[in-house]
Amino acid sequence: MLVAAIFVIFPFCMAFAAVSDMVSMTIANRVSILLIAAFAALAPFTGMAWPEIGMHFAAGAAVLAVTFALFAIGGMGGGDAKLLAATAVWFGFSLGLVDYLVISALAGGVLTIALLIFRKSSLSVLAGNNVLLRHFADEKAGIPYGVALGVGGLLTYGETPLMQWAITHLAG
Repeated sequence: MLVAAIFVIFPFCMAFAAVSDMVSMTIANRVSILLIAAFAALAPFTGMAWPEIGMHFAAGAAVLAVTFALFAIGGMGGGDAKLLAATAVWFGFSLGLVDYLVISALAGGVLTIALLIFRKSSLSVLAGNNVLLRHFADEKAGIPYGVALGVGGLLTYGETPLMQWAITHLAG
């Protein structure tokens, strides 16, 4: 049951956040809350020491401080900031967190360029009535950065300590 929860919760939250941001340009608080609560509930059962769990929460707090500042100056959405912080809790202070941040930033850059091109194309007129693509087609809409965060999270999830524990547990 523990391994199944580790395999399902994080990827589900990342996929849900990406689709939610595509459809509504918002990422619900419950996604970030679920990520944090799930980590807090699962980590002790994997043998992770309390000081290490505390450092994972410190990583989340550090990322939240930076992303809150970006939100305050208008450089990022609030849902994106909270999702980044909640995701950082799963990675802790590790190279996996750096990989997640870099891959998400690159995915965000590609997404932004692709949307700028798409919004100027004739295809955007056709996509304007599609539920999944209408915000992609709307030139007045922002960039649904939750898509990039979801992609980054899914691509780097294997680097989280909980996922590494689950894989080792299954292999052993």
